[in-house]
Amino acid sequence: MFDELIHKLDGAVKNLRGMGKITEKNIADPLRDIRRVLLEADVNYKVAKTFIAAVKEKALGEEVLRSISPGQQVVKIVHDEMVRLLGQSHQELKFGHMPPSVIMVVGLQGSGKTTFAGKLGKSLKKKGYFPMLVAADVVRPAAIDQLHTVGAQADLPVFSMGQVDPVDIAKAGIVEARQKSCDVMILDTAGRLHIDESMMDELEAVKAAVKPTEILFVADGMTGQDAVRSAQAFLDRLDYQGIVLTKLDGDAKGGAALSIRAVTGRPIKFISTGERLDELEAFHPDRMASRILGMGDVLSLVEKAQEAVDLGDAEKLAKKLRKDDFTLEDFLSQLQQVKKMGPLSQVAGMIPGMNKMKDVEVDDRALVPLEAIISSMTKEERRKPHVINGSRRKRIALGSGTSVQEVNRLLKQFKSMQKMMKQMSRMGGRRMPKGLPMGF
Repeated sequence: MFDELIHKLDGAVKNLRGMGKITEKNIADPLRDIRRVLLEADVNYKVAKTFIAAVKEKALGEEVLRSISPGQQVVKIVHDEMVRLLGQSHQELKFGHMPPSVIMVVGLQGSGKTTFAGKLGKSLKKKGYFPMLVAADVVRPAAIDQLHTVGAQADLPVFSMGQVDPVDIAKAGIVEARQKSCDVMILDTAGRLHIDESMMDELEAVKAAVKPTEILFVADGMTGQDAVRSAQAFLDRLDYQGIVLTKLDGDAKGGAALSIRAVTGRPIKFISTGERLDELEAFHPDRMASRILGMGDVLSLVEKAQEAVDLGDAEKLAKKLRKDDFTLEDFLSQLQQVKKMGPLSQVAGMIPGMNKMKDVEVDDRALVPLEAIISSMTKEERRKPHVINGSRRKRIALGSGTSVQEVNRLLKQFKSMQKMMKQMSRMGGRRMPKGLPMGF
């Protein structure tokens, strides 16, 4: 996510870190570089100008001049200003006192509204809510079928009435939600390829009919300033409460994320980082600012790990480590848990400093041969790798579609990991954060 922006900003910020003294003259070039990077990332030019002016004003203050490390202090100012730009703090969804709480999803066609509706429903279900999806997009071909498909994948009820008035669908949806004891109704509405009056009139009519607790505007993160302009147009007519940025797993420049909050004044509440229904994150401005500046995001990494890891399995593994009984079966289990956390490139982006390690290539495909090799072993071989002789290695390589060299490499890596596990178990008090898979 934002790889190009992260690398370019890191280069610009690096010049600030080494400064022993801050003056208007020596800070001019680094700030000019940061402004150029922001504009290349498709950040609104007024937003970029205001951002740089705020950083410069604070950097030239007496507090910074008296600092022991002025360069590092300016980097902190850049970080703090980016947090302010992105919205200061995370904004939770609001729910009504009387169920169902209606969450109305709006946006242009192709922005990812229908998929987001399913992602949001699945996320809320994990938190103990009972959501229902309502298909009020009667314009886009197959939109209703798509919502039913998404609902089935997320194991959520879906209500639809076919090609009728969206206002009638929304009203009937509330009745249906109450009958099914659903406390949240997620309303998927129609979009257009561009903003037009008939669409806005329809959305205003739906809003007036059901009085949604929240209206969320879904913006395609890859469209840059077009997303910002659409966000403003929807805000003028619907006065929505929050923004969702989708498709941030692609080659998004990042300009929309940095501009949309400043231009609209509405908080970004969620970001979609992939096509799978579990690839939805609550938006935290401070964490995103740290990611963009290459500082990592350990809190989100831990949260992802806790969602992926079964605590019962973690306790069993801890006991095995204490008994010095870590096997290839356990190793395979750890690999599978890491995969549940999402694409490795995204997970790696949350680790501080990973963006600077340009010689390290993070590739999800690297896990495939490892899983294949272990899966091609017998139970005895997984539990007692020392029995794997030359002929067994050839058989395992053939069965996994890999080479003997790759099998040897895995066994060598596993042996090194076993030694590390022994050392950790002997250290006793120093432990990994609870819930994190091996290697994190």
